[in-house]
Amino acid sequence: MGEPRFIDLRSDTVTRPSVGMRSAMAAAEVGDDVYGEDPSINELEARTAELLGHEAGLFCPTGSMANLLGVWSLAPRGAEVLCDQQAHIARAEMGAHAALHGITMRTWESSSGVSGVAKVSDVTSMMSISTGPFLVETAAVAIENTHNFGGGTIHPIGMLRELRAACRQVGVAMHLDGARLWNAHVATGVDLTDYGRLFDTVTVCFSKGLGAPVGSVLVSSHERIAAARVQRKRLGGGMRQAGVLAAAAAYALDHNIARLADDHANARSFAEAVAVAAPGVVAPELVATNIVVLDVGDRAASQVVATARRQGVGLSAVGSHLVRAVTHLDAGAPACRDAGRLVGELLAT
Repeated sequence: MGEPRFIDLRSDTVTRPSVGMRSAMAAAEVGDDVYGEDPSINELEARTAELLGHEAGLFCPTGSMANLLGVWSLAPRGAEVLCDQQAHIARAEMGAHAALHGITMRTWESSSGVSGVAKVSDVTSMMSISTGPFLVETAAVAIENTHNFGGGTIHPIGMLRELRAACRQVGVAMHLDGARLWNAHVATGVDLTDYGRLFDTVTVCFSKGLGAPVGSVLVSSHERIAAARVQRKRLGGGMRQAGVLAAAAAYALDHNIARLADDHANARSFAEAVAVAAPGVVAPELVATNIVVLDVGDRAASQVVATARRQGVGLSAVGSHLVRAVTHLDAGAPACRDAGRLVGELLAT
């Protein structure tokens, strides 16, 4: 007998490059990127910048490094960035913005009624502008779209436009953590350029739903990207013949954006299967993209994750009583439905 099947929904980062992607990587033309001579990276950076309505791009090994550089380019040492209390830059980047760049954070609690999605007033009411030597000055606002720990939720384009106008009026910059912006684009139909042009710096990730093994790109103006390229080297992010990685990202752009709709449908079917067995744990109609957050009540999230793993489903704990499932291209529709049924039965007992 073979090994029992394991349905891994811990994250969309667990995806593995497909045969076609591996072939593209093997055929990639490469050079030394620190010298600016890797044609595959140069092409990916330019292509991504154009998609997002910016002048230039910078390939980074991780989304955390791309966010670190984007925020650094907007906020001087000793200033602050405002973000949601569940934002990835605040919760999951190991305090790097403060530890490495001297940037502090204050966080808002989003009040729109959609988890992780802010109202403009949530942000503007916190801004510290022209406060002299008394209060830390607000240099930038960071928005995460889609919002990971909020459950893959999407900031409406109208709200983002209103926030951009408010920030511009007081001279506050805006950074977009768009690790899963591709998902927001597919779910809403809003053009990537329409999102991107509202922000001074934008990061997008290729190693989540798009299925590449490594890589994110930061986009901004020529001037900011030139400075970020130097800072990337300081942080140890200068890579050499990394065009093999850029080729994987380019393949993902060509083949894996539209199919994100399948992940969204699979997330909804997972949530529906859970809700049948365990009503109240999740509202399937609120699942916007490929992330499902389950409220497991009085149970410890860590225990639910451990039990689910023994039963063949990989989940992750994102709070004391919150459990996350993330659908992706390596987990098909039947697997996601089966996983939902198994998790629902677990939570119903």
